[in-house]
Amino acid sequence: MVVSQPRPSIQPPHRILVVDDHPLFRAGLVGLMSHESDLDVCGEAHNAAQALDAIKLLNPDLAIVDIGLPDKNGLELLKDIQALHPGVDVLIISMHAESLYAERVLRAGGRGYIMKNESPGKIMQAIRRVLEGKVYVSEATSAAIMDGISAGRAKEAGAQIAKLTNREFEILNFVSQGLNAPEIARHLGVSLKTVDTHRMHIRDKLGLKNNTELIHYAARWTGA
Repeated sequence: MVVSQPRPSIQPPHRILVVDDHPLFRAGLVGLMSHESDLDVCGEAHNAAQALDAIKLLNPDLAIVDIGLPDKNGLELLKDIQALHPGVDVLIISMHAESLYAERVLRAGGRGYIMKNESPGKIMQAIRRVLEGKVYVSEATSAAIMDGISAGRAKEAGAQIAKLTNREFEILNFVSQGLNAPEIARHLGVSLKTVDTHRMHIRDKLGLKNNTELIHYAARWTGA
């Protein structure tokens, strides 16, 4: 965990904690905010455990959290923050498609979702929107949510997906990317048996007969 010294300011700046396991991206995000007089990056963390310690110590106004943390999924960290530090807003920033995660993030209490490949201006817009007490998602995602995520089969599929736990949802996303069970196990740092158990639960919840149907379902759902 890196703790930064606050910059002097007439008005107290908003305190920001950056949680991401990629040092270069974390440094870029910190650098982006360093030019804003009303924003102060009070700390950085590269995993969920460090993030919770930092929040307890530093009391930030906003935590910017990556989905893919090495010790815990960012959605699970979001839930922990909501339970332990409800006054801290969370903006999720991720490489994963917004269409897959944004609504789930909002349901879990997150205040926004933005892709890592967005422009610096868009990222700053998301940060400021959340600090203003508003919710940030892209216009496309906002429209989809307002429309109830479409209708008919898509709506029914969305209801099925909502039954999955965050870990199961994460594994479904890996399946859609073409990863097999051993690759998923290595990526998550869990046993092959654990991955197989999760995939069995996913199949049961989605009404799928075997792993082939699971692969086809994941590809259709994510648009892969």
